[in-house]
Amino acid sequence: MKRLCDGLTTPNDLFDGIPLNFPGVKQKYVEGIRPRIAALRPKGPIATRFLSNNLTVVVVGDSVFAHGGILAEHVAYGLEQINKDVRNWLTGLKDNISSDLFRSRTSIVWNRKVSIKTNGINAVCDGKAVRIDVGMSKGCVNGLPEVLEISGDSGLWVLTSKTGYDSGRQGLVSPVQCEPMEVQVKA
Repeated sequence: MKRLCDGLTTPNDLFDGIPLNFPGVKQKYVEGIRPRIAALRPKGPIATRFLSNNLTVVVVGDSVFAHGGILAEHVAYGLEQINKDVRNWLTGLKDNISSDLFRSRTSIVWNRKVSIKTNGINAVCDGKAVRIDVGMSKGCVNGLPEVLEISGDSGLWVLTSKTGYDSGRQGLVSPVQCEPMEVQVKA
């Protein structure tokens, strides 16, 4: 990841403003938390180089994609405006952003009313919402990677190395058994 950040201007002190301790967090985890915050925070190298180039919410055809969940107030505010506000906040062009849009439990990014479950990608609301957050991080549910393939010809398929049809996945999981494989992604 560091190689991909070549050419970025590095702040004098990447950890400026980041606390040395976090209440309720064991000290052994702080060494991993501080660099993550430094890289991902607004104006941080990862936020500026990678995250700011991604949309927070996107509409493709009849489908809406977001990391968490979309509520009526998000739509009323304007999806394009949300994308603009988040991009400007991550790059430092905007000093602050409404926590209702980005940082609260009901924001597009963190809303989990119908999101993460332990049984991988699955559908709810009579198949109108597909939850694709499989919780891959160890801090979540340490889930296996899965891919949702969307095809106009054959609909939706979950590509997974898991076997069996978990609850809420009937008709979604590909009948072809997939093996885990390593892939390289160029940014």
